[in-house]
Amino acid sequence: MPSLVREIPAAPSAIALMHFSNRLTFETDCSDVFNSQEAGEVDFVLVDVRGPLAFERGHVPGAINIPGRLLTAEGLADYSKNTLFVVYCAGPHCNGANKAAVKLAALGYPVKEMIGGVTGWLDEGFELSVAASQAATHPIACDC
Repeated sequence: MPSLVREIPAAPSAIALMHFSNRLTFETDCSDVFNSQEAGEVDFVLVDVRGPLAFERGHVPGAINIPGRLLTAEGLADYSKNTLFVVYCAGPHCNGANKAAVKLAALGYPVKEMIGGVTGWLDEGFELSVAASQAATHPIACDC
């Protein structure tokens, strides 16, 4: 009797290679964002898609705040169409980053999701940028 892991067979290697390679075209992780920032290799715009209050309470350093509902052609007119946007939200329990990625892609921009969002960032042991007046409040909440 096979284990629960083997109960459904793994995909053939060629299909697994295609699947996992494709996933990397849609997502990046907190460590890659952090290490790119540390190396000064920031060739993307990091966007926190939560609402302004959540952003003030704590956000990834270097991120700008554009709540998902405000991602419009007019609001992004200053960005060239080859600007890579990396979007994140509160964490895996929130689909705000997915919704934002759909909007950006529909507007013709390349986009990746920073998987894990704020929760993932904190899990990696990285610090958030916090407004002094908000330091004692909960940073993860999503009001998107």
